[in-house]
Amino acid sequence: MKIARYPHPALRVKARPVTAIDADVQKAAAEMLELMYRSEGLGLAAPQVTLDYQMIVMNFAGEADRPDQEVVAINPVILEAKGGTVNDREGCLSFPGLYQNVRRAKTVHVAAYNLKGEKFEMVCHDLAARVWQHEIDHLQGTLFIDKMGSLGLSRSQRDLEKFVSDFEKDKKKGDLPPDLEPKM
Repeated sequence: MKIARYPHPALRVKARPVTAIDADVQKAAAEMLELMYRSEGLGLAAPQVTLDYQMIVMNFAGEADRPDQEVVAINPVILEAKGGTVNDREGCLSFPGLYQNVRRAKTVHVAAYNLKGEKFEMVCHDLAARVWQHEIDHLQGTLFIDKMGSLGLSRSQRDLEKFVSDFEKDKKKGDLPPDLEPKM
């Protein structure tokens, strides 16, 4: 399992709901958590590892030795976003090294299912709310570059062009299927 980098088409797929929590889903969750920690991330969505279903893993502390901060969320939804918006620096494991300000709700009330199929709800603020919003966006095929203002997008243009160039080089080298077309 590895993280798909922009402009991999899997990043633009609208993920389907999980209908059964089986051994494959549980195994994928464990592998995603391990990969997220290795990559020093706070969250990872299934489409980022080319899985087409609605699952995200997160650790708001970003530390493997803090399992109390770990969340696996299946079919997550934002029930309410409130508290105004905050414009803050954000990055994404599918865009290594790229950081820009993105406007997000300060507080979110979310609902999801855990790996046991139990429904849970959380109200999160600040960084945890930002992580939830970022990862749920991935499940809709929405990327953080889609949320940037025009100035942030303009500042990111050179990086985005490099990601596209690297993607094409990987296809030519055979690291990606040659018929894999990016969706921007």
